[in-house]
Amino acid sequence: MSLAAEIAARFAPPACDRWSVRVVNRSTESLSVTRGIADPIGLSDDCGAMITVESAAGVGYAATSDVSRAGLERAGRDALAWAQRTGGRLVAPPRDKSLGRNPVRHDDGIAVPNWNTVSRTDKIARVASLAAQAKRNDRIADWGAGVSFTDEESVIATSAGDHIRQRRGIVIPYLTASASHEGETQTRTFGRGGVIRQGGLEALDELGFWDAGVRVGEEALELLAAPNCPEGEMDLLLAADQMYIQIHESIGHPLELDRILGDERNYAGTSFVTLDMFGSYQYGSPLLNVSFDPTVAGEAASYAFDDEGTPAEKQFLIRDGLLVRPLGGATSQARAGTAGVATARACSWNRPPIDRMANLNIEPGVSSFTGLVAQVENGIFMETNVSWSIDDSRNKFQFGCERGRLIKNGQLGAVVKNPNYRGISATFWRALKGLGAADTVSVLGSPYCGKGEPNQMVRVGHASPPGLFGNVQIFGGG
Repeated sequence: MSLAAEIAARFAPPACDRWSVRVVNRSTESLSVTRGIADPIGLSDDCGAMITVESAAGVGYAATSDVSRAGLERAGRDALAWAQRTGGRLVAPPRDKSLGRNPVRHDDGIAVPNWNTVSRTDKIARVASLAAQAKRNDRIADWGAGVSFTDEESVIATSAGDHIRQRRGIVIPYLTASASHEGETQTRTFGRGGVIRQGGLEALDELGFWDAGVRVGEEALELLAAPNCPEGEMDLLLAADQMYIQIHESIGHPLELDRILGDERNYAGTSFVTLDMFGSYQYGSPLLNVSFDPTVAGEAASYAFDDEGTPAEKQFLIRDGLLVRPLGGATSQARAGTAGVATARACSWNRPPIDRMANLNIEPGVSSFTGLVAQVENGIFMETNVSWSIDDSRNKFQFGCERGRLIKNGQLGAVVKNPNYRGISATFWRALKGLGAADTVSVLGSPYCGKGEPNQMVRVGHASPPGLFGNVQIFGGG
């Protein structure tokens, strides 16, 4: 029996209508090298349990890092006390989600990825060698590389007899080079925080991480010598490593059901989307198909069950440009009286689940990358997000990228620096006029999506091909 399963089995529930215990056991190792010097090794271990109790039409939570039998029982009593206090005061009363179904028994059986098959010394040496590759000449003033790995196991047990165990490894690479000359600095990175995978060292091999040092260094120097991005209204071709943040900010957050219901209004903001839009609102062009897909192998937020124990399956949120379904878990679905997806998630054992993005993907189109470029008479190709700003209804936005290339008469041209663009979410997605085919899709995401009070930081996945948009406002940094 695993440690998390053993802890869950210790819990003796109080007398109540329904209960659940969710145990999370997590360990992380972080290795990095900055300007040729190994940084302190980061090691962390974290384990605890969240007890949820339903009683007298109320719900109570209590979390504890004391996972002894006595500690769990104490948390159970605290959760019961909170359930009794909230009885009759909830926006939506609790409901028995186990009615009419058999108990769920699930063990994903995922083996630990091959992170530990290579010694820590050898991993640091590989990271140092990669960072050194990025130091192309004396104009590279800052350079570094790193990688972190998290081994995470979660177990959910409930009064209905459910027992759900899931285990995963998460790997996050980091690589940067900054070139500087005469008071100006330009930085090129390996995805700038947009690269995250489930897996171990094999995932880094698949991503081409260990071979990226020279390219990143050379492109930083190239940007230093490049002219500023031009200004004007033109076509915009976004690489997948910029599409991911565009999806995240202008599709993912606006479609979170608790945000639409107003729960995030005083913290992370509201949404321009309203409940009456589902089934009728044209969110994007007919090329736009957006799926919640927790089944993609290796994507950051792939899972079989969410943190409320709801089974997860692929569902379309936007179909042929039409808005059809929000990102809302079982609790928000009951409040709103609408269908959603299995996306109630918690960042760890000490937070209750709320509506979160998970794997939110754009389905591929039919074009090759060359074919997308060939459609453009006058435009720009942008790569790798460097900055973003979006209003608190997730409507008006402005994004900046690390690197741009001019496109003239269907051909990629000169590199430009400081490329930026702005728009309005639905107007922008309705201007989508081309998507790369399946072989152009990149599986990316973010480890750092924040939301909720108290704050919860979760990892999300975004898979996308390059996307071509018409008549976008482009501007430079000069």
